[in-house]
Formats: sequence, structure tokens, C-alpha cells
Amino acid sequence: MGEQKNQKTQDVNQLLKIRRDKLAELQADGKDPFQITKFDVTHHSQEVKDQFEDLEGKSVVLAGRMMSKRVMGKASFCNIQDLQGNIQSYVARDSIGEEEYKAFKKMDIGDIVGLEGEVFKTKTGEISIHASKVTLLSKSLQILPEKFHGLTNTDIRYRQRYVDLIMNADVKETFIKRSRIISAVRQYLNGQGFLEVETPMLVSNAGGAAARPFETHFNALNEDLKLRISLELYLKRLIVGGMERVYEIGRVFRNEGLDTRHNPEFTLMELYQAYTDYHGMMDLTENMYRYVAQTVLGTTTISYNGIEMDLGKPFERITMVDAVKKYSGVDWNEIKDLEAARAAAREHHIEYEERHKKGDILNLFFEEFVEEHLIQPTFVMDHPVEISPLTKKKPENPEYVERFEFFMNGWEMANAYSELNDPIDQRARFAAQEELFAQGDEEANHTDEDFLNALEIGMPPTGGIGFGIDRMCMLLTDSAAIRDVLLFPTMKSLDGVNKKNDVNNTASEAPEKNVKTESEKIDFSKVKIEPLFEEMVDFDTFSKSDFRAVKVKECVAVPKSKKLLQFTLDDGTGTDRTILSGIHSFYEPEELVGKTLIAITNLPPRAMMGIDSCGMLLSAIHEEEGEEKLHLLMVDDHIPAGAKLY
Repeated sequence: MGEQKNQKTQDVNQLLKIRRDKLAELQADGKDPFQITKFDVTHHSQEVKDQFEDLEGKSVVLAGRMMSKRVMGKASFCNIQDLQGNIQSYVARDSIGEEEYKAFKKMDIGDIVGLEGEVFKTKTGEISIHASKVTLLSKSLQILPEKFHGLTNTDIRYRQRYVDLIMNADVKETFIKRSRIISAVRQYLNGQGFLEVETPMLVSNAGGAAARPFETHFNALNEDLKLRISLELYLKRLIVGGMERVYEIGRVFRNEGLDTRHNPEFTLMELYQAYTDYHGMMDLTENMYRYVAQTVLGTTTISYNGIEMDLGKPFERITMVDAVKKYSGVDWNEIKDLEAARAAAREHHIEYEERHKKGDILNLFFEEFVEEHLIQPTFVMDHPVEISPLTKKKPENPEYVERFEFFMNGWEMANAYSELNDPIDQRARFAAQEELFAQGDEEANHTDEDFLNALEIGMPPTGGIGFGIDRMCMLLTDSAAIRDVLLFPTMKSLDGVNKKNDVNNTASEAPEKNVKTESEKIDFSKVKIEPLFEEMVDFDTFSKSDFRAVKVKECVAVPKSKKLLQFTLDDGTGTDRTILSGIHSFYEPEELVGKTLIAITNLPPRAMMGIDSCGMLLSAIHEEEGEEKLHLLMVDDHIPAGAKLY
């Protein structure tokens, strides 16, 4: 196995060397492709095919990447890929000349070429270009992978998106659609009289949402700043200033975990409209979603993961209390106080924290029993006041607020309010948030004095909403994970160390650079290890533990748990094994996929967050400067799944 691998590396290095030698030869002959600064193109591949009737027999100029080449003596075929797709070209020695044909034969798959020639149809009916001139515009010094889409290690596809876009037409199509979706959103809002604005990303107080911010330092002012977690507080200042209808589409940053629906930087759109309320926001959402689907997809019926959703029908509107009653049977109108709420939670096995109030527990019921059922477009309205610090209370029932969340496919797609414009109430709500922060809630808001000052100047009654643009793109492009609609999702650096001079560490994957560096020196003087032999275990007990090598097929964060990761493991039996482990603060799920770990496999199943955990993964734990550190035991990938440890 090792010999084969070495041979493969040598072969690859040899091929890379040949490409560099070809480039050196071109440069020595005064034909350096990298000195070409421009190339005028008249057509793209799909235009040639669409306009064949008009273009047949006429000369066109295209440019793109050579994806295949068949040399057959005096005449050859090659295939060129550009923005719109692929087109075949027939390259004959007699048409382009002896020297040029020699140069063409030396070109490689992956090279960027300019192509001039006449449009014709081959005997088999394929629209092609009869080349009169082929120009090498850029020499590819790397080798394109043969199979990129089916990679089980999607990691490389996300790290090297440029290769992904070359190799997979459907990936490129997804990102073209994403661009059109955002463009359609803008068209719709601009048509409704909204102004697009920009607000700061670097802020001293990151407010407007419940999330942990990223922190950074501004040298010039010697001040700590945060990256924004929301757009809300600045956009509302503009409503105070009389701009009436404003929106922003922009990146926001939240210092939280990664999973199929979350990335630490993502695209949010927030909009605010004076003189309307949350009902106005529902109408706007319904109309905008319909417009975007019709414009980009040409239909208001979309299919996601095989499930049809109809944006053409009026969206369902239901209160949170009614939704909880419908799916859990618990009528919150009957729950009079916190004690009754806690009793209902215990009865329905809902885990709550000491700090949770009645409204928080209602929200836990909603998350547990309702969300997964909200597949068709649904507005869930009238949330408890405890979880909505920036929203107007319902005049007839101040325990609830004029808020809705928009759901599709069981996901929250948007969040909207009749905005709070009472500065005295707002100050009291900020104070309550500060209290939560003091109790250890890292996601609580802080008081924003300048925002309160703006409210005191006076803000009209206003409707506001925030849309997750990435989730909208996932639904409309039928993409399974948020990373499939982000061109460059956040990835852990390959060697686990953030190198200052190596942006994404992708270069380290080039075969010739794969030289093992000296291992890092570890200072063990700061490390505290538990004393050995605290207690003796009898040999019988120990020998009954079945230790096995297991391979991680999937790993995801357990919803509603900050600690637990759920592993789907190959234990060699052919049936997947599920094990939960409370190690999310040490590892992100995607970095563990494909790893070989050690598990005890003959423990009785244990229910955690309603999921049976069948076994236990082994970790090494030590203390370092007063802090607990944990490392999962990972072993050589050559060890097969199910191998027994002695």
C-alpha cells in the first residue's frame, strides 16, 4: 500500500515537472503565455449553440479551459469550457499550420486557450468550431482531478472551490442562481420604494440579536471593537432620520459553531419600513418570496430534498401558543405561572435551565414539538416577551409581542417585529438583558446609549424583518448544506495551526511540498495530570470492556445542545452505530469526519437529549494552567473499522 502511494506521488511530481519544463521551453522561445495581457472574445459556447443557424460557416472567437484533447495524427479534437458550458473544436494541422499544430499537441488539460475558427456541425451532429488559430493564454502547472464531485472528502471541494467550479457544472449553476436570487430580492425591494444602505461592520457594541460576537482590536484608536452580529440598531437610526424604507444585504458574524445551516459569517438582509407593523412584513415576505422564485426558477412551486413547497398559495399564519397546542397538546393559555410551566416541561421531558422564565419554556416547547412540522411556508406569530427584547408588546396581552418567525422546511427563514419605539420600555429591556449577561448568558444584548438617544428623538411605528439569505439560497437551489451556497465557507486550517503567511493553507496540499516539518515542541511544565492508581479495578471488569476501532462517517452538533456531538460510526458490523459525546467545545464536527477513533462498544444504550448513545468514545484529558483540555484518541487510518484492541 505504502509503495503504491510513493509511486503515485513520484508519478504526480514527474507530471508536474513536465508541465514546468514545457513552460520554461515556451519562455526560452519567447512565447511566454503569461505575457499575454488580453484576448478579445466574440462569443461564448452556449451562444454559438443557440445561434447556430445564423453563425454556421462564420468565424467566431472563444476562450476557455481545455478539458479534453484527442490527438489523431494530422487532426485532433479538443473540448473547451467557458462560463456557459463546453464546446468541441476540430484542430487540423493544415488549417492552423505545421508549427502551430506542434505547439497545440504540447498543450495540456487545464490550459487556458483562445480559439478562433468557423462554426460547423460534425457528421454526428455536434456543433463545433473548425479552428484556424489556437492561442495558449495561460499554462496550467497543476493537474485537474479526474473525479471531484463524488469526493467523499467534500472538505477539499470547499477548500479549493476554484477546482470545484471547473469540475462540476451543477456547482457553478448553484452560484449563478445565488447571484440571481440576490439580484431579484433587490429588484423587488427597489420597486417597493426601499433604499439600499450600508452600516458599519466594526462596532463597539454588537447588538440586535442573541449571539456571541467576534472581537478585534483597532490599533489607531487603541480600542477593542466587535464584528456586527446584526444590522438592526443602525437601520432603525435611519428610520429615526426619516429614511422611511431602508434595507441592507450584508455579511454578519457570529462566534458560534459550524453545521449544515450555520457558518460564522453569513449573509443577512434586514429591512425596516415606517408606518407599518408585523402584518405588513408578512405581506411583504409572501410577495417577495413569490417574486424571487418566479423570477429565478420560473415557478412558485419549489422542490427541496424531494419535498414540494408551494409559494403560490397564501402562507399559513398561526400563533406560537396555537402551534404548541396543535403539536404537543399543551394549552399555554392554561399555564398561569412559572411553576406550572416548569411542571409541564418536566411532564414532557423538556430540559430547561434555572434562569428560564415562563416564556422561555414556551419557546422550548415550540422548538421541541413544532418546528419540524413547519414544512410549507408558515408564519408563527406572537412570541413571549422574554425572548423578544426589541419588539412591541401586544396591547391586549403584554405577555406576548407582535413578532413572527417565517418557517419553511422546518427551518427559520426570517424573523420580524412590530418594532419597539418606546425608549423607556427599551431601556428597561436592555437592563434585563444586562442582568442575563451577568448571570452568564454570553448571547445577551448590552445597553446602547446612542440607540436609546435616537429613540428619544422619536421613531415612527415601524415594521422590521431579518432574512437569512443563505437559507433562502439553499431552498431555491436544493442545496443540502449552507457550505454548498457559500463560495468560500469557513474551514479549519489544515494543520490545525493558524499560519500568518498562509491564507487557507491550500498550497500545502501540492504534492511536491508535502515535506514533514519538525514536530512542534510542547511545553509540558504547564500540564497537570491526574495521579495514577487512584483506585484499583479488578481485571475481570476491565477485560469485559470491548474496545474497537471505529470510523467516523458523519458528525453533527446535537440541536439545542451546546456540548454534544452526534457521531455516526462504522464499527465493522455493517450497521451504523450512534455515539454522543460532550466535546463540542473542543472540536467542530466537520473536522472529525473520516477519522479513526477508539470506542467501548458493549455499554448499554444511554438516552441523551432524546437520542440513544450506544457506547463511549475514548479521550485523553489533562489540566493546563487551571483549564481542562481534551483530545480524542485518533489512530492510524490503516486500522480497519471493528478491529479489536487488546
